[in-house]
Amino acid sequence: MKTLIPFVLLFASAAASAQESQPLEVDVVGGINAPMAIAVPAMPAAPGAPETLGRQIAEVVASDLRSTGLFTPLGPNGIGRYSFGQAANPVYAEWRNAGASALVSGYVEQRADGRITVGCYLFDVAAGRELAHQGFAVAPTEWRRAAHKCADTIYARLSGEHPFLDTRIVYVAETGPKTNRQKRIAIMDSDGSNHRYLSTGKATVVTPRFNPRGDKLVYMSYQGRRPRVYVMDVASGSERLLVPGTAFTFAPRFSPDGRDIVFSMASGGNTDIFVVGANGGTPRRLTSTPGADTSPSFSPDGRRIAFESDRSGSQQLYVMDADGAGQKRISFGGGAFASPVWSPRGDLIAFTRIGGGGFRIGVMSASGAGTKLLTDAWQDEAPSWAPNGQFVMFNRTARGSGDSTLYAVSINGGSARRMPTPLGGSDPSWSPLNL
Repeated sequence: MKTLIPFVLLFASAAASAQESQPLEVDVVGGINAPMAIAVPAMPAAPGAPETLGRQIAEVVASDLRSTGLFTPLGPNGIGRYSFGQAANPVYAEWRNAGASALVSGYVEQRADGRITVGCYLFDVAAGRELAHQGFAVAPTEWRRAAHKCADTIYARLSGEHPFLDTRIVYVAETGPKTNRQKRIAIMDSDGSNHRYLSTGKATVVTPRFNPRGDKLVYMSYQGRRPRVYVMDVASGSERLLVPGTAFTFAPRFSPDGRDIVFSMASGGNTDIFVVGANGGTPRRLTSTPGADTSPSFSPDGRRIAFESDRSGSQQLYVMDADGAGQKRISFGGGAFASPVWSPRGDLIAFTRIGGGGFRIGVMSASGAGTKLLTDAWQDEAPSWAPNGQFVMFNRTARGSGDSTLYAVSINGGSARRMPTPLGGSDPSWSPLNL
């Protein structure tokens, strides 16, 4: 079972909106500026450290950087090597000749306490200067965490954005034919490694969502053939019913401080949004308009909630205060809008736009301005934000078979990339940055 490990920081790291417009739909499916060529050669190992580990770490760093769409990694295959002593003092001319604008170097060293030290350096090859250095002491089995941390250091320094690569993803793994599909909760690292299942598949589960610490999930399960919300401890797998009774409850999410859970409950022929303490208690009703109010999502400051409602005759997006006051529609234009999710940065709301014969992922400001569509496939839905607010993950359903797979796309445009899951998947949720 994977547990979050404490990293020992050995070096100080060099630290490093979407524009709103008038109500206008903009399509940003397209390219980003040419990715930066960055050399990522295999890291040398000091005597006593595993010799193959430096190459494995470099491979993960290169893969992580490539996944951002901002970099074209050179290496670790087909590129030169360097000595242990050159990790902090590169020969810049060699890397300029290799066509690199930047260089990632480092080393692996065995510690007396049984752990390993992974050093990570970033250099500006053209200017011939160091941009960042950082290091971690980890258990030998946790070397991938050090690699993700190294990649996050590089990404943050060169992009100016917050890191997001040392994260996990929870989703619904799907197997079987469309008419008899098994759905299980699965969890993995952001690069697809350390994959495992958290539920058995005896009951269909949907919409798993992390709490702010990443150690608990809230989701809907059809146990007993009734849709009801459960809370799960990720480490132990233990689960409990959020709201006792037989009422249908669904579409849950944690508040930004993890103390509350907002969800939908169907009662008396109406579906409304409620909030309850994460440890239980009496739910408090937030909406009471006739129709279906669902898919609530807190703003990162906890002061507002975005949700969808058909009170106007079609699915549209609304925003209200956290106590239910000030309910206001924010989506207009053609088609229906669903599944709003507030960005961790607080500046945007991601959504699913339904219309024109398809489902597309888009973003808009909290006022409804600056609508941008990010995807153009047949059926893209269920958006989830990376913790830095720069990428949106979602599931894409294939026409005919109904098979779903996970993808992620930058809010700045570009092609969506497929996320590495061993099976079909839906309802993804990105964790906060690992501790």
